[in-house]
Amino acid sequence: MLTKHDKEQLRATIFRHLDGIATAPTAYALQKRGVLQYLLDHKNISLENITKQFNANAGYLNVALRILCAQGWLNQHIDNATHTVSFETNAQSEKAFKLVPLYEDAVNLLNYSVKFPKERIGPDAFHVLEKIFKKFETNFGLSNVKNNTIEYQVLKHIEGVIAAPIIVLLGVNGLFHKYFMEASFRAQEYHSNPESFKKILDFLSHLGWFTKKKDTYQFTDEGLFFAKRASAYGVTVSYLPTFVALDELIFGNPLVLKTESVSDTEKHVDREMNVWGSGGAHATYFKIIDDIIINLFNKPIDEQPKGILDMGCGNGAFIQHIFDVIEYKTRRGKLLDEYPLLLIGADFNQAALKVTRANLIKADIWAKVIWGDIGRPDLLAKDLKVDYNIDLKDLLNVRTFLDHNRIWEPPKNLTQTNSHSTGAYAFQGEQISNNLVEDSLLEHFIKWKPYVERFGLLIIELHTINPKLTAANLGKTAATAYDATHGYSDQYILEVDVFNKVATQAGLRPDPNYFTRFPNNELASVSINLLKGK
Repeated sequence: MLTKHDKEQLRATIFRHLDGIATAPTAYALQKRGVLQYLLDHKNISLENITKQFNANAGYLNVALRILCAQGWLNQHIDNATHTVSFETNAQSEKAFKLVPLYEDAVNLLNYSVKFPKERIGPDAFHVLEKIFKKFETNFGLSNVKNNTIEYQVLKHIEGVIAAPIIVLLGVNGLFHKYFMEASFRAQEYHSNPESFKKILDFLSHLGWFTKKKDTYQFTDEGLFFAKRASAYGVTVSYLPTFVALDELIFGNPLVLKTESVSDTEKHVDREMNVWGSGGAHATYFKIIDDIIINLFNKPIDEQPKGILDMGCGNGAFIQHIFDVIEYKTRRGKLLDEYPLLLIGADFNQAALKVTRANLIKADIWAKVIWGDIGRPDLLAKDLKVDYNIDLKDLLNVRTFLDHNRIWEPPKNLTQTNSHSTGAYAFQGEQISNNLVEDSLLEHFIKWKPYVERFGLLIIELHTINPKLTAANLGKTAATAYDATHGYSDQYILEVDVFNKVATQAGLRPDPNYFTRFPNNELASVSINLLKGK
């Protein structure tokens, strides 16, 4: 039985694994180009100068260097008033940078790991894995791997790069089914190439996840802990297509992962895996959402919204969930014949709309499913009124992890406000000032204000934190991974307090009765808000 302390340590391992997926390819790309040595030689140098020296794309280079700051290997100096960023080496830099070549095998492995979802683990991948497993068993030649040393940090990074894609593959494909989790099993029960698969199971046994007796394997308590949390790796691993392209993104063509139209399959992320990972992670947040929905739909009927619009409806799962909560847990649920609930799913992606329609029909839920752009609530309101005689203002608008992922739109009016954000933001390789990111979000909220000020905008959002905080709390936050996956893919996650400040500026005040953050301290990287104008 795992103790509370045991679970804290294992949770820390997951966070360090996620750090590794972001840090290893980033640091290795910078090391290959000579950037790390350049930093050691110059001690303190501006992003502008580094960009010129290496003919890099400033936006993605800024993201990359901030990732190293979040791991404690550099210090970031940011002045939003002058739109300048510089990076300074510290006491950790030289030692950490000398260890970066150890990432080589793990980073090269990603070229195989990125293909796991479609090709599984083929013979070539097994061969590469076998070689890297042997090196890992000897700690890659490192002798001092005690907790909280840089050697330990790097080794956990490598462990994460190796293990995470395997964990996700096994999680998606059933190894963590109760059949395998509750009894011992042999490799041939799961895989058509048992001899090769044994090597993976032996590696996981080396990590303490299985016990092995002759040819049978059984999950340990530690292994079960990771198996039950396999989806925690899903979102970060889904961005492997981005991580394997970092050299080109930072130093070459910044548009290498861009698609020509929204109907094309995304190149930068495995969306199916992303949805799978998100589903597991979101369950915690939905409990808070449920309480808010129950409170709203238990009010007198004339104080309730006529329905709900889910912008960015994805596969329709959130709409289904909300409908079930309202139907079975609220007063409104008992009055649906008299006061039908208007349900609308909107998405920019036609494929998502198709999936949502099919899933809602299968669930026997009546809903409108329409195209919508989060950046054009005016068009959405017009379409709803003209096509369905529904007033957007009469609905509760909900969305999950979407506002930061809107298509970049430069602000039309500059507030001249100096941002307090420490984030690193880019659009197609160009650096975007933090002041502009705030002003753009402000205009985004102002667009939505007329439609949400009465019943509110119920929103789950992702956030960055100061890299100094991340570095001081390694093993306690996934911030490094979030900053990497979102920074390299032109998404704009701000700190919680900055986000709430901008919403308030737009006239949408966070309702203190419902505001929640995860975790509930300075490391908060997720918030739940009901933003209202009255």
